[in-house]
Amino acid sequence: MPEAAIDVLFPLPAEEGIGDQRIADLYAADAAATWLRVNFVSSIDGAATRQGLSGGLSDDADRRVFEILRRLCDVVVVGAGTVRAEGYGAMRVDEVSQRARREKGMTAHPVFAIVSASLDLDPASPIFRDAPERPIIVTTQLSRADTREALAEVADVVICGEERVEPHRLVDVLVARGLNRIHCEGGPHLFGDLIAAGAVDELCVTIGATLEAGVASRISAGAAPILPVGMRLAHVLRSGDTLLLRYVRRG
Repeated sequence: MPEAAIDVLFPLPAEEGIGDQRIADLYAADAAATWLRVNFVSSIDGAATRQGLSGGLSDDADRRVFEILRRLCDVVVVGAGTVRAEGYGAMRVDEVSQRARREKGMTAHPVFAIVSASLDLDPASPIFRDAPERPIIVTTQLSRADTREALAEVADVVICGEERVEPHRLVDVLVARGLNRIHCEGGPHLFGDLIAAGAVDELCVTIGATLEAGVASRISAGAAPILPVGMRLAHVLRSGDTLLLRYVRRG
């Protein structure tokens, strides 16, 4: 199947039919040595899911960029609720991405970091059993000690807060392990916590050309920052009627 054609609308001059390396360069621009990127898909009326899943809103262009963003990062961070709902498996990228990562001196696959206060995770899951890199589980002091011990057999379990996972402690733990390029794929409550803590450096959001209505959530939920976080539009890509937007923090 031919890959989805993607054009650059902004910054000017516009470009048509760009390749994967050009896409990767656009998403790597302006990123500091330590960087937290969040990636979501949304309908034009603000729905973050279709029938409860974000994957229902995705298309070929979104999936193409999704894979490239994983190619660029050291670690993929996902909330446990999203891991369960979206049916995540072991964190692996395709062969093209593996080669590109090795050429840059990176591991063939990014590390998978799962954020979970309840530790409702199965140690026998393929997420852990088939992991090419040992996963990390980020939890709280109030999580069950016996469950932490069981999961420690298949992952590195770290505590980043008393009752809730504290975003800055999460970032510090990852950076201390050399995982500086942090890529978060949700869910909305984790994104909301990251926004409230001022930890988000970048948002990449795909806008699918559908009206969903219903009761679907937004891409962020929960806590709010004291003041809104100002973002700057870095680029606009288009594939048919789909827009792929990248925003970076002002200043």
